[in-house]
Amino acid sequence: MSNCEPINLSPADRALFDSGRLLPVMEMFYSLQGEGHNTGKPAAFLRIGGCDVGCHWCDVKEAWDASVHPLTRIDDIVDYVASFPARAVVITGGEPLSYNLDPLCTALKQKSITIFVETCGAYPLSGRFDWICLSPKRNQPPLSEMLHMADELKVIVHKSADLQWAEKNALLVKEKCLLYLQPEWSKYQDILPVIVDYVKTDPRWMVSLQAHKFMNIP
Repeated sequence: MSNCEPINLSPADRALFDSGRLLPVMEMFYSLQGEGHNTGKPAAFLRIGGCDVGCHWCDVKEAWDASVHPLTRIDDIVDYVASFPARAVVITGGEPLSYNLDPLCTALKQKSITIFVETCGAYPLSGRFDWICLSPKRNQPPLSEMLHMADELKVIVHKSADLQWAEKNALLVKEKCLLYLQPEWSKYQDILPVIVDYVKTDPRWMVSLQAHKFMNIP
């Protein structure tokens, strides 16, 4: 069974889950965006459980198994997001595009919510977003159509060889896509100087830091 598949659903809940009206939610909170182009912007965060990509350095491995996270009605999600002044939400995971996000995005847009999504791009797009941040993973490379739709390419750099992976993906995104290199947190001190030197040499790229960790906020 996939990590993204809840277990022991009743027929009614199965229908709601399959239609995208129930989602396994690990957590929701209100904070500031901490990575990439939108760093510093306030938003509600929706972390959807379930991921079968399996990055060894993932810092939210507890999100991988969807079956341990409660299925939540999208009406409750929308009410939570709409309760904050920012009127914006970051949908992340796990891998959120493992699920049908059309109903959720439709309901959020009816409340005039700006929607950001963080995805590895390995699954087809569902839902309608104002900003797509694609963070490609070697374990499950992104679909070509997802690369073409990305507004931001954010490559996590764990070792120097990941810069080659970054360049491979940068060749496939649209011309206006913003390019970011982000040090993997556990290797931050070692790999950041490598990234800085690389960006100074190739100014197409910018540096993304996990600013929320420095600010000690979620």
